[in-house]
Amino acid sequence: MKTGVVGTGMVGATAAYALVMRGVGREVVLVDKFAKRALAEADDILHAVPFAHPLRVVAGDYPDLAGCKAIIVAAGVAQKPGETRLELLTRNAAVFHEVIPAILRHAPEAVLIIATNPVDIMTHLAARYAAEFGAAPGRVFGSGTTLDTARFRALLGQHLGVDPQYVHAYVVGEHGDSEVLAWSSVRVGGMNLADFCALQGIHLDETIRADIDERVRRAAYRIIEGKGATYYGIGSALARIVEVVLGDERAVLTVCSPLEEVAGVRDVTLALPHLVGGQGVLATLALPLAPEEQAGLQRSAAIIRRAIDELDQAGA
Repeated sequence: MKTGVVGTGMVGATAAYALVMRGVGREVVLVDKFAKRALAEADDILHAVPFAHPLRVVAGDYPDLAGCKAIIVAAGVAQKPGETRLELLTRNAAVFHEVIPAILRHAPEAVLIIATNPVDIMTHLAARYAAEFGAAPGRVFGSGTTLDTARFRALLGQHLGVDPQYVHAYVVGEHGDSEVLAWSSVRVGGMNLADFCALQGIHLDETIRADIDERVRRAAYRIIEGKGATYYGIGSALARIVEVVLGDERAVLTVCSPLEEVAGVRDVTLALPHLVGGQGVLATLALPLAPEEQAGLQRSAAIIRRAIDELDQAGA
């Protein structure tokens, strides 16, 4: 199966590399405004194929995306140190005016997976532009809080001494400062978190929870301050999402998708647990939240909606 990656900066290139390392699909096509960059990344990743899985890795242009089942959209400008995701909005919105139509002219049946930040708003825009080309609902969605959820599970699993794959915990809302860690719905091996901690004699007070929350919520800022950008985690998350689409796995992922209403906020795009398969987002799952978490989700949705309104007022 064929996958496209549009935008071969650090996120796009690392996602392509992760596809090869995981052995996802059979061919990866890299497209970038700067053709030399795409060619260089394709060559470099191709040289890793003998050490991983037999994928074909090539550089191309938009017409070469024809036949792709899934396309990662990582086009846009990079996040600056100290810059919030929402501050990226005005710099990246114009890019999508060109990129989304160019993709769909040649790959109208592809599932588009948006990675460009701020991902919730960029996904909202991408879905809007894609609808003009007749793209079905659900075929355009963003990485959302897939990475944030992984961070939450990894840190909580580390504290509990449990493999993170057996920690079912979700981060919902904005992929950014207002995201909500859904502590109330955490399950470990099917057990309520409090019951598991009591059984194992594990101390997990509000101070520890606050530390984990801060390390999840502020992770990108720390990484960007230290090395300029985040890419390994999100690249791996994107490769996993593509794997789910290509294999029609019907996995539950906290991707972001346009929704009619969330917590009283209408027409907004944010992350919730979604059932994802070969046709994209198939269903949105209702996650039980504590009252304070529900209020946090409402605040997060309102922040995103305000940013969309500001963009609409600017004529985007």
